[in-house]
Amino acid sequence: MERSRIERALRGEEIDRPPIWFMRQAGRYLPEYRAVREKTTFLGLCRDPELAVEVTLQPVRRFGLDAAIIFSDILLPLDAMGRELRFLAGEGPSFPDPVRTAADVRSLKGLDPHRDLKEPLEAIRLAAARSPVPVLGFAGAPFTLACYLVEGGGSQDWIATKRFMTTEPAAFRDLLDRLADAVGAYLQAQIEAGAVAVQLFDTWAGTLSFDDYRSFALPAARRALSHVRGAPRIYFTKDASPFLHVLRETGADVIGLDWRTDMAHARTVLGDVPVQGNLDPIALFAPPDEIRRRVHAIIRAAGPRGHVMNLGHGIVPETPIEGVVAMVDAVKSWGV
Repeated sequence: MERSRIERALRGEEIDRPPIWFMRQAGRYLPEYRAVREKTTFLGLCRDPELAVEVTLQPVRRFGLDAAIIFSDILLPLDAMGRELRFLAGEGPSFPDPVRTAADVRSLKGLDPHRDLKEPLEAIRLAAARSPVPVLGFAGAPFTLACYLVEGGGSQDWIATKRFMTTEPAAFRDLLDRLADAVGAYLQAQIEAGAVAVQLFDTWAGTLSFDDYRSFALPAARRALSHVRGAPRIYFTKDASPFLHVLRETGADVIGLDWRTDMAHARTVLGDVPVQGNLDPIALFAPPDEIRRRVHAIIRAAGPRGHVMNLGHGIVPETPIEGVVAMVDAVKSWGV
């Protein structure tokens, strides 16, 4: 069977134009998504395979994208490991019982994705059967999951996380190892359920110094990805520029780039590793001609081999649909 455009790009092959999908492509910027959300809570949506598939496919139908990414949340494995996950209105995720000691780390349950995360795996199976384009899976990287688990929610500075990391490094590494093994098993189960590729989101690793990144986040990501076989593995972190020259050490097959990273420089540093990205998400508020100019500049810098077009982070809820249409049109018009 001939591989799809995105599968070829993820494997570093030369293609006529880059495939395009969006991080957070199903979300509140779409009226059809908001209509579904009126029927249930966010976690209820994540845990209902039929509804999750519906919102997964909404942007594919509307924009003609080259891939669907399953609708879920990176924090679901932590709930399954024994730390209750709550989403409070207007406040984001929270964990009322955070992990801040070695004893807390030892209290975490092991994760069996087939037992503990049946709903998102079933959603991938259904989406793979119904989607007109390949389906991608994803999970949170160990360091990023640890951030939420230690802080008890989101943060600007991740003070509790970094304090735990620096004052009890052995316990923190134990936490990362447990999360890496859980995440690796979960990603592998997603591939077995039908995902043609998986992305590891290490959103908050960019808050670390270079030494701390290389000592903690990088080996944890590498351990997670070492469990994954049979499909391309994408690794993404925001603020990746200081780490570009070591990102190959994660073992990822593809490196996702945030919008602050210069594409041409990344290509020089990473060599023949396929890349993904990296338009500033807020550029989607610009006029269509400006969006087209920026998109084409990125494609030109990335070259014709092994590039997947995406944003440098997720679509924000206020994004105008016209901006998304303009970006998709700009990619599809490349070389025409």
